[in-house]
Amino acid sequence: MSKQQKIESFDPNGPGQNDLNIFGLPFTEEEADIILLPVPWEVTVSYGGGTINGPSAIMEASLQVDLYDSDVPDAWKAGIFMLDEDDAIRALSIASREKAEEYINSLAEGAQQNSYQRTIDQVNAACEEMIAFVHEETSKVLDNDKVCGLVGGDHSTPLGFLKALAERNESFGILQIDAHMDLRKAYEGFTYSHASIMYNALQLPQVSRLVQVGIRDYCQEEIEVMESEGPRVVTYFDHQLQSGHFEGKTWATQSKDIVECLPDLVYISFDIDGLDPVLCPHTGTPVPGGLSYQQAVYLLRMVVESGRRIIGFDLNEVSPGDTDWDANVAARLLLKQCVLAGKSVDLFPG
Repeated sequence: MSKQQKIESFDPNGPGQNDLNIFGLPFTEEEADIILLPVPWEVTVSYGGGTINGPSAIMEASLQVDLYDSDVPDAWKAGIFMLDEDDAIRALSIASREKAEEYINSLAEGAQQNSYQRTIDQVNAACEEMIAFVHEETSKVLDNDKVCGLVGGDHSTPLGFLKALAERNESFGILQIDAHMDLRKAYEGFTYSHASIMYNALQLPQVSRLVQVGIRDYCQEEIEVMESEGPRVVTYFDHQLQSGHFEGKTWATQSKDIVECLPDLVYISFDIDGLDPVLCPHTGTPVPGGLSYQQAVYLLRMVVESGRRIIGFDLNEVSPGDTDWDANVAARLLLKQCVLAGKSVDLFPG
């Protein structure tokens, strides 16, 4: 059956079928125009765990998401496909997490970092393997001229994707929605920590601007990194956004200010803890404050309406916990990212 025949025979109003792909869609990888790479990884998490199961939980929750989207009602027809999880990456994450967790717990009890150098080196090597995997897999998607999104996993996972984009674009910006700056250098000795993803991203000269939104938990080192980068890093702290709101600024005005800081090509990096933790209570490092779901979607929509192109996106730090609420929110956010990314590159007709 051809893609067109599948579109004509598929009922977008029916219940999601678990024998199909994400969002209950019937398309194959070859037929879909939007490809999602799941990365079940949580090696360097420093507080709560569970993000290794984020991609599979989102996949399951996605079957409950209605496909009609107010921005592009027939967006599902373009096809969205999530690749299979890589068993070797999951196994590597589990084995490396055991080593990292023992070391992190020892640090909390007063152990010296240098006494665990062998463990640190092993964990860093495992992270490099994951980064190489992500780089290879996202490169394949990009080379096929398809929209690519990454589903983590902890927030260390997109670095290989960013490297793939840097090889294909002379310059682009990152819009980071997050509770944390993620500008720590080699946090706890781990070069590729989830707390270091944006520090590592800034080592790519093609990243011309990093715009951070919702930030509300950070350290002195990160402030110093931000200041040393000058206008290359623009941070919208949550307390500043909220103060502006209390003093009469609308979210429309604030969103316009944020978007105007971005270059024409934009990568969206979405740590779900950038949202109010009511929406993601089981994420690894929840922080009071943050964006509402609709604020986040409005901001992403403003990026597209400004004429900027979304060249890739990720959704990270989703931990299902003991309910499906976190994954439920994440699945809806993921569909919106797919729709808006596709719209920004004229994927949909009309």
